[in-house]
Amino acid sequence: MSKTRKFIQATACLTVLGLAGWGGYELVRPAYEGGAGIAYGSAFAPVRNGNVDFHIWYPATPGGKAVTIGGNGVFHGTPAGRGAPHRSAQFPAIMISHGAGGNAGQFGWVAAQLAEAGFVVLLPNHPGTTSGNASAEAAVRVWERPADVSAVLDEIASNAKDYPFIDNDRIAILGFSAGGYTAMAVSGARVDPERLQRFCDGTDHGMSDCAFLAKSGIDLHSLDLAPAAQDLRDPRIKAAIVVDPGIVTTLTDQSLSEINIPMKIINLGDEDLVPEGVYARAAAEKIAKADYEIVTDATHFSFLADCKPRGASILQSEGEQDRLCDDAGGRSRADIHRELEDLIVSYFKKTL
Repeated sequence: MSKTRKFIQATACLTVLGLAGWGGYELVRPAYEGGAGIAYGSAFAPVRNGNVDFHIWYPATPGGKAVTIGGNGVFHGTPAGRGAPHRSAQFPAIMISHGAGGNAGQFGWVAAQLAEAGFVVLLPNHPGTTSGNASAEAAVRVWERPADVSAVLDEIASNAKDYPFIDNDRIAILGFSAGGYTAMAVSGARVDPERLQRFCDGTDHGMSDCAFLAKSGIDLHSLDLAPAAQDLRDPRIKAAIVVDPGIVTTLTDQSLSEINIPMKIINLGDEDLVPEGVYARAAAEKIAKADYEIVTDATHFSFLADCKPRGASILQSEGEQDRLCDDAGGRSRADIHRELEDLIVSYFKKTL
């Protein structure tokens, strides 16, 4: 028998044993006793000429298997119920858009709270700006992210029989950082391409974005950014919450004044410490139905999942420039999350 055939047979045997072990683990995985179920979907996005994968958190009753969503050596994950029975009703849906380099799994902390409060939560992984699939070139094509949101909503609307638990007349969006821009764009905000081209001229806005672009050889002045000016509003979005929105200074005054849905805009940190690149009070003042709020004693990255004890040292050893695990120091990230959860849940209950 050849060495190759022996290797293939040995590999097959190990694979079978591994699958058997995994199947055994699934059989003994504990039952879920909470109220937040988890499922997954995929939507064709024309702007990508491919699919966008998304997480679905939903109001559930105890049952199914207990799993942890998100989480790795750096961040804690969030418990959920895979295969948990749906609560019997139609529920409003909240789209969550993650920041550049982030992913859907980082937002279990708020998705679980929303699901338990009676909302379905849809979290797309934005291709090109998500963990493991990110590039500076894709990050500049900001107009693709809002199109991802509309693609997921098209999938839900076109296949209503697969999503009978979603009330398509009550949909809102929650966005963080680059996802905050995404939320504003589907609400009607439009980018001025000339402002976007000048975004990194002589300043870093207190963020690492421009350094990231420069390291990748991106010169905004050499790019055709005209598509950023298009109207990406999706009329199915009835309300929005925006947290530390990226490129907010590039949004046109006229488009902000034309946003006609309720919007809460939140900056993280004491107001004089909020990075210029996401400081949004001026934008909020131009939106007729916007409320502006400061969540003090926090930092821009306080919206990420809570870090594990060794999280910061792991990030440092990997060369991460941003201090993703640092908060302002006066309180824990869990406490910041509780404040945000209360603001988010109460606002969507009021506006949907």
